[in-house]
Amino acid sequence: MDFRTTVERAQRLKQLHAEYKPLVLPTIWDVWSARTAADAGFLALTVGSHPLAESRGADDHEGQTFEEVLAAVRPIIAAVDVPVSVDLEAGYGQEPADLIAGLVEAGGAGLNIEDTVHSDGGRVRSTQEHADYIAGLRAAADDAAIPVWINGRTDLFLHAEDASGVLDEAIARLRAMERAGADSVYPVRIQDDDDLLAAVIDAVAIPVNSTAHPVKHDLERFRRLGVGRITYGPLLQLALTDSMKDMLRPWSP
Repeated sequence: MDFRTTVERAQRLKQLHAEYKPLVLPTIWDVWSARTAADAGFLALTVGSHPLAESRGADDHEGQTFEEVLAAVRPIIAAVDVPVSVDLEAGYGQEPADLIAGLVEAGGAGLNIEDTVHSDGGRVRSTQEHADYIAGLRAAADDAAIPVWINGRTDLFLHAEDASGVLDEAIARLRAMERAGADSVYPVRIQDDDDLLAAVIDAVAIPVNSTAHPVKHDLERFRRLGVGRITYGPLLQLALTDSMKDMLRPWSP
């Protein structure tokens, strides 16, 4: 994709986040799912690492190389006329500048970056280390003159036995990501807890991303809580898997 189109899509993605409260980006994994979501009227999309890996017979948690991921997302991004963000897990061991360069070359308008480093034994980056990585992404995007939307993810709630017990640490981490240049923050695994969602939303001045199930969750609830951005993670693909099994089961031997 040519650079000018990529810049325009990144600018459009930023504009959409300002216009919609929340902005819903269906999590897709191939050309078919991308075109289907765009045809349904969605104005932006995100490629999820888990569903992408599933569609390619690979493992999630950086079971593909950065080059393999880029090769997979190029035709997805080229197949639609809307901005596409890409889940780049913890960065596949890439330096921030190289991660931005690869994303921009593929036509990506945004990225998701998490603090669980699966390529390094599944360790969790410290608050400062993750903020520094995000600051490097922001600087690289600025140097490239493209407003890549950076969605900074933390897995602190995901790893905790008691999610409320790590709230203060999570808020400190979200605020550090905001100061480092993240455009939105994504504390995963609290989508069903109104109190935790409200607490993190009140703690930062940028949009908070929540995971949602396309059938089991209610958009109005997320809007009422003040969620700024919604993605589906693997839940859309899992819901379609269940529906496909239900359709096919009567035909099975």
